[in-house]
Amino acid sequence: MDYLHPLSGFLVGTMVGLTGVGGGSLMAPIMILLLGVAPTTAVGTDLWFAALTKMVGGGVHHSQGHADWLVVRRLAYGSLPAAALVLWYLAQSGGHQAKSGFVVQALGCVLIASAIATLFQGRMAKAALSIESGRMEVYRRLLPTLTVVCGVILGTIVTLTSVGAGAIGATMLMMLYPIRLTTQKIVGTDIVHAVPLTMLAGLGYFLMGKVDLQLLGSLLIGSIPGIVIGSRLTKHVNTSFLRVALAIMLVFSGGKLLLS
Repeated sequence: MDYLHPLSGFLVGTMVGLTGVGGGSLMAPIMILLLGVAPTTAVGTDLWFAALTKMVGGGVHHSQGHADWLVVRRLAYGSLPAAALVLWYLAQSGGHQAKSGFVVQALGCVLIASAIATLFQGRMAKAALSIESGRMEVYRRLLPTLTVVCGVILGTIVTLTSVGAGAIGATMLMMLYPIRLTTQKIVGTDIVHAVPLTMLAGLGYFLMGKVDLQLLGSLLIGSIPGIVIGSRLTKHVNTSFLRVALAIMLVFSGGKLLLS
């Protein structure tokens, strides 16, 4: 087994444990740029990596009451059908996306968007809280529909690139529910919603033969202790600095993919 595989899993797991984001955003570009994995196989393998790790985290958050199931259902009403449609499109078009670089280009764009979301989550939440009371009433009536639409966007992005379930998903929830959801509930709701989404998308890639199970096992071997260590180091490390560092890495990786 190549030592780079579990080492990559360990580094990504540590970053996730420290900051709560960065799993898909880092793993997919690492597989493509560092490990030389084909783009669609990297996305498919990363989706299963995300599904298995988030399943554990989702169970913990559910047991602690950190998941808002109403919001999870609203997101899923949009994300799961969108994921199914994207999978159907990918299956119908065969390997065209990998050859044309479509997946790589989409991944590069989403990585840069994830970097922006990672840096400006707090400011976006404050902007949502500053909405005037009159407009807030209209906003609340539109909220169920807006949540489903965000689910559609998230389902499409995650299925195409395996990226976005963390940083972009959390930012959407901050903007949609600045009062209803606390920080813990944003994280818990985001993770719980990501489980069925990444499992459905991962299953589609598996049926298309785009999942490397051996690579997946190697990555999980490293990521599990990484998440544990990262979670324990959170109190001793400046997470704001880490988020800036993560954003810089995402922009670099995204730019490299766009120029490749």
